Amino acid sequence: MKKGNISIFVPHLGCPQQCSFCNQKTITGKQTQPTPDDVKSAVQTALKRKGYEYEIAFFGGSFTAIDREYMESLLKAAAEFIDNDRIKGIRISTRPDFIDNEVLQLLKSYGVTAIELGAQSMDDEVLKANLRGHCAEDVAVAAKLIKDNGFELGVQMMTGLYRDTDEKAIKTAEKLIELKPDTVRIYPTVVLKGTYLAELVEREEYTPQTVDDAAALCTTLVPMFESAGVRVIRLGLHASDDIKKNMVGGAYHDSFGEIVQSRFMLNKVLAYPPGNYEIFVNPKSVSKLKGQQKRNAYFLMEQGYNIKYTVTDKIIAGELKIVRA
Repeated sequence: MKKGNISIFVPHLGCPQQCSFCNQKTITGKQTQPTPDDVKSAVQTALKRKGYEYEIAFFGGSFTAIDREYMESLLKAAAEFIDNDRIKGIRISTRPDFIDNEVLQLLKSYGVTAIELGAQSMDDEVLKANLRGHCAEDVAVAAKLIKDNGFELGVQMMTGLYRDTDEKAIKTAEKLIELKPDTVRIYPTVVLKGTYLAELVEREEYTPQTVDDAAALCTTLVPMFESAGVRVIRLGLHASDDIKKNMVGGAYHDSFGEIVQSRFMLNKVLAYPPGNYEIFVNPKSVSKLKGQQKRNAYFLMEQGYNIKYTVTDKIIAGELKIVRA
C-alpha cells in the first residue's frame, strides 16, 4: 500500500512564542481550530481512498503546549481509528521545550507513535535572534527523551534564518544527525507579512535566502542526512495560495523539492568539463535534468556544454549515464 498523512492543522494555538518567521495561520491556510469532529471527518474521508495506509498527523503548531483538555479531545478522536489496519499511528509536531516524561506517557496512551521537534537551528545565536525561546540543548534533551520512550523521532530545521549562514546550517545538520532522528524536514525560510522578519527586511537589516541559494545548500544537507540513515521527508513548505499572497521574500517555490533534485542532476553534469556529451536519462528524470523552464539546459549551453539527451528505461530514475561524444 502507498503511505500518506491525514494532516490536521492546529495553527499557532498554545505556542508561547511569536518566532521571527511565524504567521502560522498563513502557513497552514487555516483560520479556525479543528474540533474532534473535524478529526473524525478527515480520517473517514481519507479512508474512502483505497490502496493507502495512513498516519494521523497533527501539525501547524506546538501540539504539547496547547490546552491539555483540548489536546486530549483531539487525540481521543484520532485514537478511535488506531485499530483500523490502514491507520498506522499518530504523528505530532511540537516545540522541544514542551516535552517531558509525563506528556510522553500521555501521548503514548493515545497511540502516538512519532514526534517531530521543531528545532529550526542548533545555533544558540540564531535561535535567540529569531525569538525561538529555547536553546539547542533543549532540542538535544527532548530528542533523547523521545527516543528513550520508544517514539519515532523527527526533526525539522530551517535554512536562511536571520543571522544564519550556510556554514551554521551545515553545523545544525551535523548536530541534528548526532541525535539519531528517523526523519527530517528542511524548510527554507519564507518571510511573511506581519512577522519580525518582514520588519527586518523593511529596515534592510536582513536579506532573505533565495530559492536558488536554498536549493544549492540543500544539495549539501540532503546527502548528509541520507548517508546517516535519516529519511528526508520534506523539502520546502507545502504549496499554498495564502503563502504566495502574504510572502514578502524568501525561498518559496511550489516545487522546491524538485528544484533541489534538479540541482543534484546539474551538479552531476558539472562534474565533467565543458564539451560534447550524450546523456542517457530515465523518462521520469528528464524534466529534473533539464530543470524548471529548461534552466539547467540553457545554463549548460552557456557554460560550453553541447549535450544530446537520450531517454531510456535502461537508466534508473535519478541516475545519469554521461558519455563524451
